[in-house]
Amino acid sequence: MWETWLGNGWAAAVLVLLFGVTIFVHELGHYLAARWCGLTIDVFSIGFGPALWKRKRGGVTYRIGCIPIGGYVALPQLDPAGMNALQNAEGADAAARTLPPVAPWRKVLVALAGAAGNVLLAVALVWVVYAVGIPAGPAERSSTVGFVDRDSRAYAAGLRIGDEVLAVNGVKVGKWSEVRMEAALHEEVTLRVRDASGAVRELRVPTEKGLLGERGLRGVEGRNLCSVLSVEPGLSAERAGVRPGDVVVEFAGREVFSIGHLIQLVEEYRDRETALTVRRPAAGGRTEKVTLRVTPAYDERARQVRIGIRFNPEAVEFDTVSRPRPWEQLRNHAGAILRVLRALGTPRQARAASQALGGPVAIVASYWLIVKTSLILAISFTAFLNVNLAILNLLPIPVLDGGHILFALWELAARRPVPARLAHALVNVCAVLLIGLLVLLSGRDMDRMTPVGRLVRRLVGPRPAAEAPAAAGATNAAAAEGP
Repeated sequence: MWETWLGNGWAAAVLVLLFGVTIFVHELGHYLAARWCGLTIDVFSIGFGPALWKRKRGGVTYRIGCIPIGGYVALPQLDPAGMNALQNAEGADAAARTLPPVAPWRKVLVALAGAAGNVLLAVALVWVVYAVGIPAGPAERSSTVGFVDRDSRAYAAGLRIGDEVLAVNGVKVGKWSEVRMEAALHEEVTLRVRDASGAVRELRVPTEKGLLGERGLRGVEGRNLCSVLSVEPGLSAERAGVRPGDVVVEFAGREVFSIGHLIQLVEEYRDRETALTVRRPAAGGRTEKVTLRVTPAYDERARQVRIGIRFNPEAVEFDTVSRPRPWEQLRNHAGAILRVLRALGTPRQARAASQALGGPVAIVASYWLIVKTSLILAISFTAFLNVNLAILNLLPIPVLDGGHILFALWELAARRPVPARLAHALVNVCAVLLIGLLVLLSGRDMDRMTPVGRLVRRLVGPRPAAEAPAAAGATNAAAAEGP
């Protein structure tokens, strides 16, 4: 009990620290550039809403808001008065003052500085990841198929466990996350795969909605570790000598590609004594292979053939690390968000891409799980988040940094500022739309990730067929229980 509380407390503290640093460096970039350019600064805030803490020094109010989803630097010579009012009443009187005008190039520099802060932090973090190394599971090292449900469309199209996916719709892939990314952006994909014999073929497979509403290859998973979390007393695995910490690598002389694959193999060998090979920690930090004999049997309570193992579905190999080069990490982080933005602007891909988007709730939930798995994975995700934040903030949308750059470039070209009424209207409209989008995405996240949406649909009408559990999701649920 205490271990759980301490683990959750540690994860929460790390999450707040990493996310807080991400916000801080962005706003610090704006602040330092504004000071260097001689702009008037009213407020430096981490978070929005009522202040939990604030102090005024040198004419600047430093504060921490109670809503930790962002921050801002109130610059009356850069921000329209309408935005000041949206940010905080402390900066709302800026428009009433007479302040000297600011050259457009200075506005551009200040607006760019926030993204520059995030990029610099991302660069520092990817070097940390490169130096330490990322604990890597099989899916991070290859794009090999770990599981295919026999009732799925992918299986009917010819995809099999052990096939290596070389490309998705002509885009080369080298790890399973890249396969998922491409599949999420299309309603149908062409897979170029290579089987165990080395033969290469192409398969056309439609994507379908998963449990969280995102599109993907239903009933298909990448490779994962069959890492034993616990062994049930009295069943075959315990009698054979399977131990917590073992990793199942072979069953009946066949390589095991995933937990789902092992479940299938166990069902095939019901009531037959079979060889089970595990990789087990040994002295001196080494591992050894141990072959045991198990007899799968039908479990009436679980209604499946089992040997009595519970697996850790979040296991990673801490003794097997990858060291992606810093530039490669930055390129992959930027490529992921640019790929999504490009898909949103492509009519044939926009629908699938919009379904793949997650909001603040999904981001925090992902962050939480990653922090609990590994600190270095959390640092890597923070680098990814900073690159994404830098790119998204530079989109030419009023209310974002890119909007300020757009206004400054207009002023530079037209030799006069954007009309105040037009600037205020654009900023306020975009602010409302942005807030509405965040609320919509958060609501969809809650619907997808909690029982609330399912409960409401059960009360008001029949459940849509599109929201039925995916085969892969069902396999994952069984995986934690184990064969």
